[in-house]
Amino acid sequence: MTGEMRHLAQLNVGRMLAPVDSPAIAGFRAQLDPINALADADPGLVWRLQTEAGNATDIRPTDDDLFLINLSVWRSIEALRAFTYTTGHVHVLRDRRRWFERLTEAHLVLWWVPVGHIPSIAEALDRLELLRRDGPTPAAFTFRAPFAPEADGPGDALVDAEFCWPEPMRP
Repeated sequence: MTGEMRHLAQLNVGRMLAPVDSPAIAGFRAQLDPINALADADPGLVWRLQTEAGNATDIRPTDDDLFLINLSVWRSIEALRAFTYTTGHVHVLRDRRRWFERLTEAHLVLWWVPVGHIPSIAEALDRLELLRRDGPTPAAFTFRAPFAPEADGPGDALVDAEFCWPEPMRP
């Protein structure tokens, strides 16, 4: 439907270097509550996937116990970008290599949803697979190749490649 109000859904995935309760992941676990509280207080956040524990680390959408997901809905791509790259969240992002494997394929996907729609985990994983298979399209895109809600082509990149995986491997 043309002109329909949209929110931005995002999924990012990661594979931990060790089980979530391992001492090797303690630094990541210690930041979960403060970063989730920061997100919850952000006026741009509409919804985030969480269990009664207040985070999504207990959710296992695959048979891989080291595979974690983060799924949320934001008022706009600008709101998500600001939270991700200009708040305390950026410090966790910069330290991710301490806790997560370096992925060689897309780990973040963005897509527009009608206001009020909460995406399922299956829907989100399907969007990630679409991005991995077809590259950025209006149905599944990234901060590097963002699409406005009704655009046919991508807009200008919204992030520096420093923060994006996968990135070219350096020798």
